[in-house]
Formats: sequence, structure tokens, C-alpha cells
Amino acid sequence: MITLGIDPGTAVCGFGVVSLDGASLRLVDAGCIRTTSDGTDAHRLRQLHAALAELIAMHDPVRVGVERLFFQRNVQTAMTVGQARGVALLAAAQAGVPVDEPTPNEVKQAVCGNGAADKRQVAAMVERLLGVSLATTPDDATDALAIAIGCAYRAASMPRALAG
Repeated sequence: MITLGIDPGTAVCGFGVVSLDGASLRLVDAGCIRTTSDGTDAHRLRQLHAALAELIAMHDPVRVGVERLFFQRNVQTAMTVGQARGVALLAAAQAGVPVDEPTPNEVKQAVCGNGAADKRQVAAMVERLLGVSLATTPDDATDALAIAIGCAYRAASMPRALAG
């Protein structure tokens, strides 16, 4: 089962793709989508949408996880993250792929067993679960992998009738 995790952002959007086969979890793809800073917001969102639609078409995930905006002190950041979330939700909906929308605490709980885990703990657990080093992987991509892992675990535990 392939799942795609998305850590939304307009300038930098992390993505992670994992495969869960029984108890075997494997890294498929991870990285960041970066939009050009000289474009308008609309142009950046169009770039992001095209890249996400391409990722979905390439990997054909059974579920997409898009991190839910939990709390932001900076209103401007919250607005741009919210716009990127909307684009990610649209790309998944257009492809007909079911979406999970976990909060950051739910992702931490799914991956670490502790909803209050810090970024370092989450990254270490993602490395352990996937059996790879993520030392050179951007934080946004590592976060997206954690989202994809939580999404895979959730989908694997759902009754077949509810999974789609």
C-alpha cells in the first residue's frame, strides 16, 4: 500500500511517499517542492498544484495525508499554509484519492507513540521505521514522511469497507 504525506507550504512543501506491505515499511520517495519567489501567490499555487498532481499520478497512492493546520501565531504564515493545504486537498480530490488530515500531535502519536514528541524524536523514529538515514533530508520532507507513515498505519488498521 502506497501513501503520500504532505507537509504543506507555499514556498516549500514537503512530500514523502512510503509503502507498507504487511509489517514492512519502505521509503519510496521524499523531497520538497519549491516554488519561485518572484511569482504571484496564484502562480506559486498553480506550480504547487501541478507538482502535487504529478506526484499523485506517478506514485498512485491509496491515501494522501495532508497535515492539518493546528495553531499558528503568525497570521500571514497561517494564510499561506492554509492556501497550500487547499491546493493539496484539491489535487488529491481531483485524483479521487481519499485524504487523511492529521494534526501535528496526531502524526507524532502515530509515529512515536507520544503526541508531545519533538522534531528530533520524530525524525529519529522515521529513520528507524524506514531503516534509512535522513541526515541530508530537509525537515519538511522528514515531516511529510511521518505524515505518510501515520496515514499508512491508519489505512492498514481500517476495515476494508471503510478504507476507500
